[in-house]
Amino acid sequence: MSGVRSSAPAAALSVLRSTFGRAGRVEWIGVRPGRRAVLVGVDSVCALKGGALEGDHARGGRRAVTLIQHEHLPAIAALAGRGSVDPALLRRNVCVSGINLLALRDARFRLGGLLLEGTGPCAPCSRMDEPGVLGSGGFNAMRGHGGITAHVVEGGRVSVGDAVTFIELIAASGAPVQRSLGL
Repeated sequence: MSGVRSSAPAAALSVLRSTFGRAGRVEWIGVRPGRRAVLVGVDSVCALKGGALEGDHARGGRRAVTLIQHEHLPAIAALAGRGSVDPALLRRNVCVSGINLLALRDARFRLGGLLLEGTGPCAPCSRMDEPGVLGSGGFNAMRGHGGITAHVVEGGRVSVGDAVTFIELIAASGAPVQRSLGL
């Protein structure tokens, strides 16, 4: 059957998309007191349902919390011609390790005591090319490594060292995906 591709049934794909080998971990948290302000690292922070992280200039909504993959920092540094990159330079609120953030883009997940809903990719901004950030080529160094944005579904507290755990997939309508375990 040359040219014919086999695809897994939708239920099987849903199970695969809902299966993680382990929980992730919060490595770093930062808040931006103002629109173009430098991020301030914090050990712990609260957020209210529908809001943003306490002390952050974001007002809530689909981009209330921005997250970046800790494992991508060395790749960004290498592409920007740097030895290392401080997460604060990348203008994301939370840096997590051990769980694939892109797999959480259309899912509900726990970040410590917060329940978040991934709302989409977090593209880099032009500020990455500024001196003192990543410099020339910084925008392109970040492309594909910018992380995700999220909405706060349930408020609470998140601290460095907290677990990042998958809860459920979200359909395009915003409702949880009903999945069948029968394959």
